[in-house]
Amino acid sequence: MKIILTHEVSGLGTAGDVVDVKDGYARNYLVPRGFAIRWTKGGEKDVAQIRRARKIHEIATIEQANEFKAKLEAVKVRLATRAGDAGRLFGSVTPADIATAIESSGGPKVDKRRVELGSPIKTLGSYQVSVRLHADVAANVGVEVVAA
Repeated sequence: MKIILTHEVSGLGTAGDVVDVKDGYARNYLVPRGFAIRWTKGGEKDVAQIRRARKIHEIATIEQANEFKAKLEAVKVRLATRAGDAGRLFGSVTPADIATAIESSGGPKVDKRRVELGSPIKTLGSYQVSVRLHADVAANVGVEVVAA
């Protein structure tokens, strides 16, 4: 099935790309979550609009991405959350939590969709989190999860 991506999907493409995927993947995952719309001839007009919107919000050059990376990596992020006696969290830390913690720590505003967690954070401690800024640039941010 041909679809038009409305958001960036890891391993598939970026917003505005027209891709061909299996019917079930599009019908059950991408379209209901708003990551894509079905491709139609009229939808081609939407592609141009999505690409224009993406260019406005995107970091255009590698130099800008490297400046943003330096700002991000300079920030000490401390995330206070509820935890049990053994240091296990009630739930887990999400990319949205990390994006909010970066901003509240004095760092720049980061889109939660750009935060990549290698594995779920479910215990107290220090972690390295990757933030995709550009196709070629990713910042590694140190996050310390502490009990609230």
